[in-house]
Amino acid sequence: MIKIYIDADACPVKEETYKVAARYGLHSFVISNNFMQIPASPLITRVIVAAGADVADDWIVEHVAAGDVVVTSDIPLASRVLAKEAHAIAPYGRAFTNDSIGLALAQRSLMEHIRSTGETTGGPPPFSTANRSRFLQALDQAIAREKRKRSLAESRSP
Repeated sequence: MIKIYIDADACPVKEETYKVAARYGLHSFVISNNFMQIPASPLITRVIVAAGADVADDWIVEHVAAGDVVVTSDIPLASRVLAKEAHAIAPYGRAFTNDSIGLALAQRSLMEHIRSTGETTGGPPPFSTANRSRFLQALDQAIAREKRKRSLAESRSP
């Protein structure tokens, strides 16, 4: 069964993810470094990991399997998830792919370098309704695509 993992500490689309997961009957894991309120549902599990760099990311990578979906804006985590043949979707609706992750990592590295020189680069634009809509579409597409893929594989097995 497909599982959804939410890199939750700064995720603005948790509620949307819960709704989509419930519609498909999928289990969601909400991973964070701090206590976070979640809906009472047997399909949602809260996971609180120790504080520290990449602790939540490491937990997700350890548990994610091929075909699962990870909601994250963390590009290095998305790269690790793709390496495990899972789906990675940013909250603003970008589905990371094997074709796009290299450029995303390079842009991230370039921006880190620019910031390290003292340059002020500004932050991301405010999260919008359009971002939320793109996210919902990308999440629904990833789940539907994975369900079709699994259904096809099952129909081909003897």
